Amino acid sequence: MSGAAERLKRDHFGSITRIEDARGVRIRRDTADASAGLRWFARYAARREAHALRALAGVAGVPALIHFDGRALERSYLDGRTMPEAQPRDPAWFRSAHALLRALRARGVAHNDLAKEANWLVLADGAPALLDFQLAWVSTRRGRLFRLMAREDLRHLLKHKRTYCPERLTPTERRVLARRSWIARAWMASGKKLYIFVARRILNWEDNEARGRRDL
Repeated sequence: MSGAAERLKRDHFGSITRIEDARGVRIRRDTADASAGLRWFARYAARREAHALRALAGVAGVPALIHFDGRALERSYLDGRTMPEAQPRDPAWFRSAHALLRALRARGVAHNDLAKEANWLVLADGAPALLDFQLAWVSTRRGRLFRLMAREDLRHLLKHKRTYCPERLTPTERRVLARRSWIARAWMASGKKLYIFVARRILNWEDNEARGRRDL
């Protein structure tokens, strides 16, 4: 099979390319294409993603790390649709997504970017999957701060369930949604506003630009 490469995205943090050749299909994130002033951060984020994917090796619904050399990261391709495109309304999908978050937590990983719907996939077989572990935190101790972050991952999943499947929220899930952690309160009060200003006004980048696309 001859090789083929399709660039899916390029921004200030680098490029993302879908590669298909004799080795199969994979996704390559290359920080060499990042803006000069942000290349250091792009490589830091790539290291975080590689660290998280190593910790999650073998977990269904998580891309497998193929290669990372400090500059470019390659991972397996997941065939699916993003949450905004698929709009999952089956309670079973949300139960499976919750089980996926428990698997992350058991490996000591908090994703930290699950408010972004484009980081959730509905795979071709209907199972949930996760993308974009650049902000993930890997913890061996799983202390209080880690548990708070893992709880925020769950709360973001429940917010999506409230959007797509509100009638199936349980009383316990409603209580989780109602109790925002101090991390969430601080983010909404200041961090989110700064993030939006930098991302949209300075970098001209939209957070949900992957809406409607297949796996990046």
